[in-house]
Amino acid sequence: MVESKVNGNLAQKPLLIFDGDCGFCTSTANWIQRNSQLAIEIEPYQWSNLDSFGLTEAEASAKVQLVAQGKIFAGHYCMAKLLMMQSNALLRVLGALMVLPAVNWLSAKVYDLIAANRHKLPGDTPACKMPPSR
Repeated sequence: MVESKVNGNLAQKPLLIFDGDCGFCTSTANWIQRNSQLAIEIEPYQWSNLDSFGLTEAEASAKVQLVAQGKIFAGHYCMAKLLMMQSNALLRVLGALMVLPAVNWLSAKVYDLIAANRHKLPGDTPACKMPPSR
């Protein structure tokens, strides 16, 4: 987990692990980091020590991963958790709605559709142009 010292205490920042070879994924991760209401780190899985999070390359290449609060959230659960962690009540409600039993299946299908076609979607910044986060 990415850590930073805050007032002498060790504070952990959420870490978003994404496919750095995908322009859409890189652009989306950068947008999330810029627009999130909480401090969040982003890192391409290709640069990440996946073993330290208990993740495999297959898991990280298949779905975006969020390491937060000592847990790992993947795919649409990752996106829902990111929304639920925001200070904006509307975003928190939207995130919670995404994983309600009645719509969880739909959130998963939408995520899977986007993930399956991510290399066809627009995106302008390959991971090789991103500075290392450490």
